[in-house]
Amino acid sequence: MTRIAHLSDIHFGAHEEKIVAATEAWLQKRRPDLVIISGDFTQRAREDQFRAASAYLNRLRAAGLKVLAIPGNHDVPLYDVLSRFAAPLDRYKRYIGNDLCPWFEDDQVAVLGINTARSLTIKDGRINREQIALMHERFAKVAEHKTRILVTHHPLFAMPIGEGGGLSEAVGRHDDAVKGACAAGVHLALAGHFHRTYAEAASKMVETAGSALVIQAGTATSTRLRNSEPQSFNWLHVERRNEVALQVIAWNGASFQDGDENRFHFDGTAWSMTRPSAAEQARAAAEHLGAHAG
Repeated sequence: MTRIAHLSDIHFGAHEEKIVAATEAWLQKRRPDLVIISGDFTQRAREDQFRAASAYLNRLRAAGLKVLAIPGNHDVPLYDVLSRFAAPLDRYKRYIGNDLCPWFEDDQVAVLGINTARSLTIKDGRINREQIALMHERFAKVAEHKTRILVTHHPLFAMPIGEGGGLSEAVGRHDDAVKGACAAGVHLALAGHFHRTYAEAASKMVETAGSALVIQAGTATSTRLRNSEPQSFNWLHVERRNEVALQVIAWNGASFQDGDENRFHFDGTAWSMTRPSAAEQARAAAEHLGAHAG
């Protein structure tokens, strides 16, 4: 089993210090096998904001945690026009990491991050043909039993937003991106951007989307909340290629609280939510008590 903490939209420059500290404490106590941060490290891509984000990452790594990070649209300078178009991710590379398509692999999972941030658009994202080709190349070499996980900042799919049933814009080159993920055999598609938690089988969102399970993370530490959702991040247990457990870890005003565990099963065609067995509920309860002991 691989345990993954998926954070997104931490927005240094529009963050809450005590919530940042609480994420660190939670992660250091629970010790995931991988911490994923899917973009928007900063609010306005300023040097001081990147320095704060870099210090945060360094503290996590110094605690022995592995981190996979990709940029978001807020990590591209907005008002510094010269930097925006001449070197849009120069500061990100300097402070966060040079690899815009990072890779992680262990005995259970293979994780590929893809940069969707672009300088020609303020908030929307895009995937290009070279990145789709990289998706095929990387995942083609992965053993059959492993769960293939794709991480982007912008969702590949149009997402439900608000209470009115409207849909967000999908990532640019949407059709090609979805076909690429489908052909590459992606099992889980993780993203952020909208500050909203969400999980659904892609096949229920787009008819030709393939067999991915789409999992969205809210904002972990930002004060920029939407739809009255508190700060949160996702806690994933990837047990086998066809079994995933998901908890939303949400801020209650004083600490991060474990949410209910939702389990998803892949039957070879589509993902569906399943009820945990008594043994699984007992395991989750024991882990919860152990994490809060003392």
